[in-house]
Amino acid sequence: SYGKGKDALVLIHGWTCNLDNWRDQIPDFAKRNRVIALDLPGHGQSDKPEIPYTMDLFANAIDAVLRDAKVERAVLVGHSMGTPVARQFYRKYPQKTLAIVIVDGGLRPFGTKEMRENFISMFRSPNYKQAGMQMLSQMAPTLPAEGKERVNASFANTPQYVVVSAMEGMNDDALYRPDKINVPVFAILAKSPFWPADTEEFLRGLAPDLELQWFEGVSHFLMMEKPKQFNDAVIAFLNKKNLLK
Repeated sequence: SYGKGKDALVLIHGWTCNLDNWRDQIPDFAKRNRVIALDLPGHGQSDKPEIPYTMDLFANAIDAVLRDAKVERAVLVGHSMGTPVARQFYRKYPQKTLAIVIVDGGLRPFGTKEMRENFISMFRSPNYKQAGMQMLSQMAPTLPAEGKERVNASFANTPQYVVVSAMEGMNDDALYRPDKINVPVFAILAKSPFWPADTEEFLRGLAPDLELQWFEGVSHFLMMEKPKQFNDAVIAFLNKKNLLK
């Protein structure tokens, strides 16, 4: 927790990652407003009990952190899995949600149910670490070696039951209902063929107050690859929407 105030910018990492992903964001953001970064349950230095790691669990964990920090309202910045976590937080605690910043994360399932189930099965196998690191490497071809080492180390330190359960939690169809997000949403996405052609149209259908920026020449961990561009974009959004002032 950096700074003071009843409103805060909350940084939510992705699957098998931890709050260290935001090390290049916290100093810039903390100059402007209160910042809270957390390790979700099962990740980083947080406890790792053998329980289901649902997006509801993560949303409730964020609420617990905010209550402990005496924060009443938040702008949620969710990278990757952090995006459906932020959306679930908004569903459960709309009065506490000032805005959502999507960082290369999805608000609809990728592929068919069968494809997703086959994908998850890789992480149930004994060689799940090899499968996970290979997948993370494919998702971050432009991430410098030091960043890849941090991402891989975080994955290696995440217990297999958390790896599998969090991935199952992300693939719960109930997460992707078409209910509207009626707070400002800023989506920062890495330009790639991975995103369907109708991505902007789809997001506008969910979030009427949407801003979207495509970052070129970056991959999935774009805030680690182009921190200044990312930080400037988020701060400009906060200023434009008069948030956390």
